[in-house]
Amino acid sequence: MSSRKTTFFYTVLIAVASVAVGMVIASRLDLSPRSDAQMLVPQVGASTPATGPVDAQTFRTIAKAVTPTVVNIRTTTKRQAQDLTDMFGGNEDQLRRFFPQPRNRQPREEVTQAAGTGFIISKDGYILTNNHVVEGATKIEVGLYGEEDQIYQARIIGRDQLTDSALIQLTDKVSHPLPEARLGDSTQMQPGDWVMAIGNPFNLSHTVSVGVISALGRPMQVADGRFENVLQTDAAINPGNSGGPLLNLRGEVIGINSAIYTEGARGANIGIGFAVPINTVREILLQLEKGKVVRGRIGVTVADLQRSELAEFGLKERRGALVSEVIGNGPAAKAGVEPGDLIVEFNGKPIANRQALINVVMASRPGASVPIKVQRDKVEKSLSVTVEELNLDAEANRATGEPSDAEVGSGFGMTLGPLGADMARRLQVPSGTRGVLVSDVDPTGTAARKGIRPGDVILQINRRPVETITEASKALAAVQPGGAVRILLWSEGRERFVVITKE
Repeated sequence: MSSRKTTFFYTVLIAVASVAVGMVIASRLDLSPRSDAQMLVPQVGASTPATGPVDAQTFRTIAKAVTPTVVNIRTTTKRQAQDLTDMFGGNEDQLRRFFPQPRNRQPREEVTQAAGTGFIISKDGYILTNNHVVEGATKIEVGLYGEEDQIYQARIIGRDQLTDSALIQLTDKVSHPLPEARLGDSTQMQPGDWVMAIGNPFNLSHTVSVGVISALGRPMQVADGRFENVLQTDAAINPGNSGGPLLNLRGEVIGINSAIYTEGARGANIGIGFAVPINTVREILLQLEKGKVVRGRIGVTVADLQRSELAEFGLKERRGALVSEVIGNGPAAKAGVEPGDLIVEFNGKPIANRQALINVVMASRPGASVPIKVQRDKVEKSLSVTVEELNLDAEANRATGEPSDAEVGSGFGMTLGPLGADMARRLQVPSGTRGVLVSDVDPTGTAARKGIRPGDVILQINRRPVETITEASKALAAVQPGGAVRILLWSEGRERFVVITKE
């Protein structure tokens, strides 16, 4: 080999070696740029119905295979009780007229602990659970199967109220490989199909129960005025099962157990449980990993068209979403949509019914200008609407006319707040129950002396149901100082009646 060729060869060799060494050093020092590619790739099962015989080993086999993927979750929530002077702009004289209290009252910290379930979907320690299990948690502890004495810390990656789902991740290192649950196809489930639930009911870890799919598409309230279609099952689901997997006969997760229907104060399983379909969660999983689920809104309230209304719209079959209300100054109002319009097309897609419109609007990108078609006076009109980002808190305040901040139950030593659907689930209030949340209690007040605590729900005042802060505040304000008021509460899983004297 000539000297010139030899020199060139070694020059190239040294350059390649330098690049390789540089890459190794950069990786050790974390200097190389991070990839933006999504790392969360859960295992996904077959998209066909689970078939085959069920024998004495079927459920034992599923439990043995899937139980190691199920985790117990314990949460701690801390919040500082609201300083009432903040609610009156720092005016202590006005404050003391409405709510007598010690001048030097110090802010208090309230601590709440709860338990739930989750399941591992990634060797990186990603875990799916319910939003209501971890919402507001300041500390999340996870217990793995077979490690009863070991607790791992976790953090929230993303959560979503509308699907009642949350993605959390272990922050402590685990010394062994983590098992992963397989995600199935919930659209393949039918009433009568066998299912298994695994969870942490009443802190009884890794409990297995078996049942069937009882019904599909049951509407479950997930926010004020918003519902999610869920699976109904008679597999035993109790407090603590929330966030655990509902499995098909292949051991694939086809739902996340979320709620139960209860009678009165029983607060336990009566054979009617609900699970969020796993396909609903799979659709937003990448957004959960990014930390935020973004949805669109156009500012209308819609209903399904009834058969008796077909002639009025010049139609022969039911289709479209009937606009019953247009939110003032919202996207639809600006676009010229009117109450009574029938939205039959959105962004080029035919709209079959109310739910179809809700789904396509929420899936739309905020800021996008979308063509729509409405049926008005038997004439089809084309409009263009600019989609806004959905803000559930603002939407709830508009819908109820309720203040976002709590108000004071005058002279009784308690602070009232709205009872949202998510909070009702967390407090295990019976399905369909309406009331007003007691968000804070003055330890020196008359309410505290009667045993009322933060987290209690006022159902009735003087035998009259109350559903809003305004109704409750008016009823309490009508009581004269020294007078008594009769209050029916939902407290710690049961109804309780108290009589309180106004100070």
